Amino acid sequence: NNANQNTQSTESDRMKKKGQVIAVADQRTSSLVVSAASELMPQIAEVIAELDSSSPKKQMVFVFPPLEHADPQQVQQIKAQHANFRAQPKPDKVPPVTFNQNRRIEGSDRWQGPQYEVFRSYHPERHDGGWYRSHYRRVELIGGGYYYWNNGYWYPAWGYNPSAEYYPYDGPIYAGHSAEPPDKVIADVQAVLQQMGYYRGDVDGLLGPLTREALGAYQADQGLTTTAAIDEPTLDSLGMG
Repeated sequence: NNANQNTQSTESDRMKKKGQVIAVADQRTSSLVVSAASELMPQIAEVIAELDSSSPKKQMVFVFPPLEHADPQQVQQIKAQHANFRAQPKPDKVPPVTFNQNRRIEGSDRWQGPQYEVFRSYHPERHDGGWYRSHYRRVELIGGGYYYWNNGYWYPAWGYNPSAEYYPYDGPIYAGHSAEPPDKVIADVQAVLQQMGYYRGDVDGLLGPLTREALGAYQADQGLTTTAAIDEPTLDSLGMG
């Protein structure tokens, strides 16, 4: 009985999603992302066309139907929209984590496979700017904190500049061979998960609790290891690897 109730509840939730119209402002790109059932799109598109034609700010509105799976064309549209994306710190809404050299990523010891080795072995380290510059070719200020690039991943550069240590998440962020900045990768992932109905927050490029919750739900539904992080299998599954 419980299994039947859970199945019915899941189906009911999915039906509710089909009737929803989701509109979320992407302030960094001055756009509004709207997701709704396909049968509602013609009406929504007409309203948006009128808004676009009369808007003094010339803000763009992008309309997408809800996705069951990541659509390559829409993924590329999202990436194009975020070409110049820059995250800004929001400590009041997305609190930063604190440095703890003894911290390990919870549950990572159970994540099997070489693609999760960076998570299993990760532990925070604190060094000064000179140390980072002598060990890594790329160290960049991203969304209030410095990150270093190493073999496909971005990591918090704890200690690089003690006055710029805003990190919503302490762990590796996979960016693939493109080596795009972590805030842009996060914003792309947020936008796609938003369209798929997993993410309800702002597209802010910050890997905070809401984004990690959405990642975990998507990973579970896709049969991926539930890391609640941006890892290689997840980025590949979303068509962004």
